[in-house]
This record gives sequence, structure tokens and C-alpha cells, in this order.
Amino acid sequence: MLKPAGILGLALVLAAPVWAEGETAGTVVATVNGTEITLGHMVALRESLPEQYQTLPDDVLFKGILDQLIQQETLEQATTDLSARDEITLENERRGYVSGVAIQRIAAEAVTEEALQAAYDARFKDAAPQTEYHAAHILVATAEEAEKLKADLAGGADFAELAKAHSTDTGSGAAGGDLGWFGLGQMVKPFEEAVVAAKIGEVTGPVQSDFGYHLILVQETRVAEKPTLEMMRDELAAEIENAAIKAKLDELTKSATITREGEGLDPALLKNSALID
Repeated sequence: MLKPAGILGLALVLAAPVWAEGETAGTVVATVNGTEITLGHMVALRESLPEQYQTLPDDVLFKGILDQLIQQETLEQATTDLSARDEITLENERRGYVSGVAIQRIAAEAVTEEALQAAYDARFKDAAPQTEYHAAHILVATAEEAEKLKADLAGGADFAELAKAHSTDTGSGAAGGDLGWFGLGQMVKPFEEAVVAAKIGEVTGPVQSDFGYHLILVQETRVAEKPTLEMMRDELAAEIENAAIKAKLDELTKSATITREGEGLDPALLKNSALID
């Protein structure tokens, strides 16, 4: 007779999944009324799961996914009377998924190190040095209130304390109006123009923008360091992707036969859910 340790070892061997070497996506893991479920189906479903499920132990996840696919296939075979809504939704989901695959392929082919370097050089190689500004502001609702605060500042009031007490921009107000460092294009146009024209250390304003009336104090300026390729990688990659996708869509659209019979329809028809009931 086997000793207890030997019995336990044998049980572990018998309990372990047994696979022949060389499994592929087509390896059959279950059959439901003649329809095969494959290892590929299981792998694809695992990849689509939320992260918290993907961290489950392999044996638990394997059994759960296999059970789910068997249950889904059983239910699908038993459901032969899909509604128009169901069929249309399936068509839309397939169209959306396949077009997503196409977009991923276009993007992957377009975003290369050579393309990233070329885009970086085009933007920065011959670019003139840019100025950055360190400024603070007090934002209020009316010009009258801004003028009153400006008079208080002229009388010796502290800019930071007034910003804390009166600025409607509570984020910067809590920091005494400090906006930190910023470059051109990061602020709304009237604010930016006032900052560029301002003298360091002097209060400018009131300056009106869509947010209200600003009193602006430019504290210092500096020449911005040129960003590195690594710093710009994500932004440049997105630009390259968008350009490549647009170019491919323009190419495909130009060569396709497309008619737009629906352009004359009432747009409110989109709300008519009864059409697909």
C-alpha cells in the first residue's frame, strides 16, 4: 500500500490538467451538440476580462471560462428567434469591432521610430526658443470689483492675500493666485496677450475673458527648454496615428461606391425605437 504522502502525490498528478504538447488556438476544449469550443475562444475571452478577474489562479479562471463558454453556446443554440433589434445590434458590434482592428493595424504600421523622429524634427529642429511665464492672478466677476482690488494693491495690499480672499478661481486663489509656469497657447487669448505685454512685477488689468475679470502679476520669465523626444512621444504618436487613419479613410472612401440615401430623412427618427422592436 502507498504511504499517505504517496497517495497525496498521486492525487495531485491525477488532478492536474493533462494536455498533449503543441496545443493551438484550434485545440478543442469542449463540444456542445457538435459545435466546438476551442482554446482560442478561451484565450480571447480571458483577454477581454477586467483585470481583477485575470489575476485569479489559473485553474479557477480556466474552469470559470470553460463553464461560461459552454453555457453561452448552450443558450445560443436554444435561441433561434432573435429580434430585429438583436440582429441589428450584432451587425453593429461586428462592424465596430472589425473597424477597430483596422484602425489598430493602421496605427501600428504608421507609428515607427523613424516617423516619430521625423515628426519631432519637423516641430522642434528649427523652432525658435519659446518664453515661459510665471504669473499669478485674481479673478472676479465684475470690472468694478477688479478696479477696487487694483486700488487696494496700489495702496499697499498684498496680492496673495487678496487672491486668497477674493479670487473666484479657488484653485489658484488658495495658492495666492499663483498659476505656476506656463507657455504660449496654454491660457485663453486675452489673458495670454496681457501676460506677454506685462512688465515683470507690475499688476496688469483688469483683463476680461470668458471667465471674468483678471488682475495679473507676472513674476518672472524664462526661456523654455526644448522638450525631448521621449517627453513628446505620446503626443506625436497620437498625431501620426490620426493622420494615418484619416489618410487611409480618405483613400478607402474615395475608391468606394458610397450613396447616402438617408440624408433627406428627419433626424428625429433616431429616437423612434419602435422601428426595431
